[in-house]
Amino acid sequence: MKVLVTGVAGFIGFHLAKRLLEEGIDVIGYDNVNGYYDPSLKEARLSKLNEINRLLPPSFVFVRANLEDPVLMKESFAEYKPNVVVHLAAQAGVRYSIENPSAYVQSNIVGFGNILESCRHIKVDHLIYASSSSVYGGNTNLPFSESHSVDHPVSFYAASKKANELMAHSYSHLYSLPTTGLRFFTVYGPWGRPDMALFLFTKAILSGEPIKVFNQGKMIRDFTYIDDIVESLMRIINKPATPNLQFDTKKSDPSCSWAPYRVFNIGNSNPTPLMEYILAIEDALGIQAKKEFLPMQAGDVAATASDATLLEKWIDFKPNTSVKEGVANFVNWYREFYGT
Repeated sequence: MKVLVTGVAGFIGFHLAKRLLEEGIDVIGYDNVNGYYDPSLKEARLSKLNEINRLLPPSFVFVRANLEDPVLMKESFAEYKPNVVVHLAAQAGVRYSIENPSAYVQSNIVGFGNILESCRHIKVDHLIYASSSSVYGGNTNLPFSESHSVDHPVSFYAASKKANELMAHSYSHLYSLPTTGLRFFTVYGPWGRPDMALFLFTKAILSGEPIKVFNQGKMIRDFTYIDDIVESLMRIINKPATPNLQFDTKKSDPSCSWAPYRVFNIGNSNPTPLMEYILAIEDALGIQAKKEFLPMQAGDVAATASDATLLEKWIDFKPNTSVKEGVANFVNWYREFYGT
């Protein structure tokens, strides 16, 4: 098997590629290593993958390119002929989408269109792509279920992710391309993104600076540990989306289709108050945080919680790592990586 992973220098892409290589599976990595956050962290992840590649038999090939370049992407697909594509590259960030929406059009819409076209032309066995819990937008009916409406996004980032789900369905219907969309819920862990709360809080606390606590701390998130995400992805890779033969077009279910199309929540299903999350960071660091309480930010939501029942039925697994364990693992990695 050959698996092409876009966003391979990113947080989730790196961890998935590492696991694939360790299990003897060839990986074609695709990333532009942009400057949305510290490129040196991305380069360090790539160095780790190259190190694994030197020690183990499987092959790791890295293509440094933009999703928006259709010619280079088609050439890469044609040359390496992946069996499975895991599309994790995207312009991330809810708040940045308010400042620079055009970046999301180019990466998340144009780039995903190029992915779909490339998959269609070489007839890949399975396309897995990252959606987001952000698609639930203004929905306050918790826990979020794949059967819920996602018609009211509250950020352009969320709108771009819903667009990906719609685009994927059209290709599943028109070209019988098996596609699986994964609505990730607040992924965290070692090698995590510097723009995420865990990284920002840890850095600030160790520097003696106050942490910014939005919505006066009255936030709830379904924090999902990276190893659980990777385990789910490994199982999904081997279980392509299939048509639902009982699909009722008069009572349509957004999670499936008459086409080979599926959408799953991928979360811990254990929503945690933000203040409890901060306490776990303080405990792991042995330092009490200075806190600056602030109003809710534009584009954000007060609470997320996943119903992962469909995922568990599909792959016989659901994320289960506790926040306390996951946060401690991140803090240990952070101290080692940055020498604090």
